[in-house]
Amino acid sequence: MMLSCKDVTRLISESMDRTLPVGTRIAVRFHLLVCRFCARYRRQLHLIRDTVQRIVAAEDAFGDATGGGLSEERRERIKRALEAR
Repeated sequence: MMLSCKDVTRLISESMDRTLPVGTRIAVRFHLLVCRFCARYRRQLHLIRDTVQRIVAAEDAFGDATGGGLSEERRERIKRALEAR
């Protein structure tokens, strides 16, 4: 049985927080081979995650050059959430 797009998008989101079971990963990958829309959704989620990680890393390394960045509390929350993955 092939997963629906609704199932796959939910599983793609979940896979960013935890490792999916092998059978589920295989089913998702098969769906991604035949569904360009879900494949695009996956790429977009990864792009967003990677961009946020780079922003946080740059702010940690260089400070906020604009002077109007995230508060220290928000920065710490983002770091903890990324490290929890």
